[in-house]
Amino acid sequence: MNLGTFVPGGASAPATEVEISVRCEELANCDLTSKSDPTCVLFVQRSNKPGDWAEFGRTEKIQDCLSPRWGKKFVMDYRFEERQLLKFAVYDIDSSSAKLDAHDFLGEAECSLGEIMAQQSKGFVRKLTKGGKIHVHAEELSSNKDLIHMKFDGQKLDNKDFFGKSDPYFEISRANESNDFSVVFRSEVIQNNLNPVWKQFTIEGRTLCNGDYDRTLKFDVFDKDNDGSHDLIGSFQTNLRKLLKGAGSENVYECINEKKRKKKGAKYKHSGLLVLKQIQIEPNPSFLEYIQGGLQVNFTVAIDFTGSNGRPSDPNSLHYRDPTGRPNQYVTAIQSVGEIIQDYDSDKQFPCLGFGARIPPTGEVSHEFFLTLDPSKPFCAGIEGILSSYYTSLNNVQLYGPTNFSPVINHVAKFAQVYQQDPSNYFILLIITDGIITDFEETKAALVNASSLPMSVIIVGVGNEDFSAMEVLDGDSGRLQSRGSFAKRDIVQFVELRKFVQSGQRWNKELLAKAVLAEIPSQVCSWMKTNGFKPRPRA
Repeated sequence: MNLGTFVPGGASAPATEVEISVRCEELANCDLTSKSDPTCVLFVQRSNKPGDWAEFGRTEKIQDCLSPRWGKKFVMDYRFEERQLLKFAVYDIDSSSAKLDAHDFLGEAECSLGEIMAQQSKGFVRKLTKGGKIHVHAEELSSNKDLIHMKFDGQKLDNKDFFGKSDPYFEISRANESNDFSVVFRSEVIQNNLNPVWKQFTIEGRTLCNGDYDRTLKFDVFDKDNDGSHDLIGSFQTNLRKLLKGAGSENVYECINEKKRKKKGAKYKHSGLLVLKQIQIEPNPSFLEYIQGGLQVNFTVAIDFTGSNGRPSDPNSLHYRDPTGRPNQYVTAIQSVGEIIQDYDSDKQFPCLGFGARIPPTGEVSHEFFLTLDPSKPFCAGIEGILSSYYTSLNNVQLYGPTNFSPVINHVAKFAQVYQQDPSNYFILLIITDGIITDFEETKAALVNASSLPMSVIIVGVGNEDFSAMEVLDGDSGRLQSRGSFAKRDIVQFVELRKFVQSGQRWNKELLAKAVLAEIPSQVCSWMKTNGFKPRPRA
């Protein structure tokens, strides 16, 4: 992890640092006897209020140049889960005044940082408002992204069982600044064996020690007991720097049980050995590197039109269309997530589905219909197109039921399957729903099948129903399974919208987007890694 700038007394959230370079072509010339002397100023949006910009930084001034290439860079945090709006403004600097209104304005361009990152494979270019173009290049600054592969064996471990032999496993914990330890890895259990051979495992360097090779790592070896009161066989401490010396005498560790040592005194030697057999460091590409290599993120929305939402004309309905223009919960979810995802989709054409309604012209019940209600036109143009089609469906279908997820999951999975051997596209399905899933077993099966595909599923729960069953799908408490098969990886993120309500019944869309999208980068990287795909070189 790149720790960023140290600010005593401050606080910061983990993020990826990126370096932004800018250049312009064919700027307007505001000088009569020479050429303009341009400087580029970067502004960031502080809030959702239009025009609320704060200056972030300035480049140096380039003398007499209409196609400047500035050497000074902008370094800022990049967060996938946020829509970070930027404005690049160019000025012709005519004096030593720091006030921008004292200089001639040459044009500006607005965009999001996500748009810049998404287009790095082909270059990000925008026209300036007063003529000319601006080229923006952004690159992730170095950070510890390595994967560490390790393998350990145990030798002559103490026997903690009266009948049979110990069932050993080990834990690795890292030291914290509060002088305690946090578990970062737990091995599998080897049954009835005092000389266990554990499987090779892989852990991110930042998980193991957060990039600090000298950070203390504690190994604890236990004998697993069925009642949960696992007996400590012994412990030792080391660090990654020492482990990286590889297999050999320096990485053969005596497991010490302090209670046993105190009891036996000088007679005590150790409670067995833990031996490093293999260690290897492997580069771990980031989500940003895949985006910069041309990865396209394809966004599909699926909306719950079941009768439990309430009649759209009823102010208590979750689908209520407020005459004041206040968005309902479905609109809030679409805007919060869609505004960020759209920056990573080059054509911004989104297939949008509905389920659980009777649809025209015959009134048949459908769990997989296009919001446009026109099968020949499945796509919606941008967020505005999605909302327009949403209202079209709302005015023309009859809310019905039941709440079936599997048809829309399988719909997107068919497209993702085409790219199973092609790392150029990844699919995200956003399901917005108000209630308990009717086809729960079918949904679990669909998600397990989709877990091997380039696909993630985001479920946003609206209203006040009991969504406890959704936590099973999320997979945070254990791998999802269906009919004897386990999900290859976690592809589901579930969020309850009501947790993001602010005073005055307004929704905090920024925090909602963070919660909903925070797992997407790791899910993308997990799929790429599982299938052996590396980022493509920039075009």
